[in-house]
Amino acid sequence: MKKTKGIWFGRGVHVPDRKTAAARPIEDMPAPAVASLSTSMSIGRPAVPVVKVGDRVGFGQLIAAADGAISCNVHSSVSGEVVAIEARQNATGGTETYIDVRNDGKDEKYFLPPLDDPTPAQLCRRAAEAGLVGMGGAGFPTAVKLAPRTPVDTLVVNGAECEPYLTCDYRIMTERTDDIVRGARLFARALGISDIVIGIEANKPDAVAAFEKYDDLKVVELRKQYPMGGEKQLIYCATGRRVPVGKLPADVGCDVQNVATCLAMCEAVEQGKPLVDRVMTVAGGGVKEAKNIRVRLGTPLEEVVAFCGGMTGDAVKLVSGGPMMGFAIVGLGSPTKKTTGGLLLLSAGETDESRPTPCLSCGKCADVCPMKLMPMNTAFYTEAGDYEGAAHMGGVLSCIECGACAYVCPAKRPLLQNIRLAKAELRKKK
Repeated sequence: MKKTKGIWFGRGVHVPDRKTAAARPIEDMPAPAVASLSTSMSIGRPAVPVVKVGDRVGFGQLIAAADGAISCNVHSSVSGEVVAIEARQNATGGTETYIDVRNDGKDEKYFLPPLDDPTPAQLCRRAAEAGLVGMGGAGFPTAVKLAPRTPVDTLVVNGAECEPYLTCDYRIMTERTDDIVRGARLFARALGISDIVIGIEANKPDAVAAFEKYDDLKVVELRKQYPMGGEKQLIYCATGRRVPVGKLPADVGCDVQNVATCLAMCEAVEQGKPLVDRVMTVAGGGVKEAKNIRVRLGTPLEEVVAFCGGMTGDAVKLVSGGPMMGFAIVGLGSPTKKTTGGLLLLSAGETDESRPTPCLSCGKCADVCPMKLMPMNTAFYTEAGDYEGAAHMGGVLSCIECGACAYVCPAKRPLLQNIRLAKAELRKKK
């Protein structure tokens, strides 16, 4: 279908692309000798182990079951023996439970049965069985999004990939176009709808062209602006619908799925393949070769870096995800997860280690906020320990954590970190 131009949401920031891995085709990384699979692979509750040390498991076998609706199944990404189930430090310094499977190199498959002409109910069940989550970074369980509380009429596929450095979605859009479209059609069938819209930023013209040949898909070329990939911003720019504060996409008739999640849905239905691997980008001045790689879940990040030629002497900061919404990590000892879309090894020239100074009251953070919030107020109240004030005066619970405020702050205030702290403390109280 012929492309259309998207609407501009009017705020946000323009960030340099730095997509150095864009021209690098996806490479398959060898499976790890030991896959360390976290039971916390989604935004919700950790999964509950259903295996014990000494058990033999197959490639794709369920090893931890979802604990309630806002949770997800975890499957083994290799075949072999369960050698440990224990709590360990995660990438950000917290604690998670990991299930270690020693790889026997056989890759004996333990996939689900493929589905032929599935019903909507079967598709929803398959998304849950296969452990699908939003792979754009949020990690929300996909099955929940396929059971909206209000009827929807439009599926919006997120191909914006507006974060600097990251090119994993771009590569699957150009290399696995038809699989993504088939996955999107399955999502539409599960929702009982026929309208499918895919939004792609204008800096990916070949990806836009790749989807134009499908008559049942509306392609919207989005203006290059960060955070164009934000759910509410994407919906407005692709459909003209505004999601009110405190509401969900379903409240305006939309369901949003990332292109990588569409690919995972296609594989889960047609091959019976659970979510056991994903494509990620490794980039930054601190790694010798920027690459897009398909990696088994549970692969140690140090092995990922070694596969990309190793670190350079310039690396000063490690980031999981993109530089805007990602988070700094304590080292390379942690493994990949379902939401690990990128690993950045940043050099001194790519980071700003300036110490923050007092707020200048310039208002730049409010000017660029795509949610029209007052980030400076959130910071003031959070630093005073008044998290309720951060909610009432800063609107922190409506924040999408895009980091645009911190990006433009001339005083280098830790605005995004304050926002995340306030949200975490408010969740504890709730």
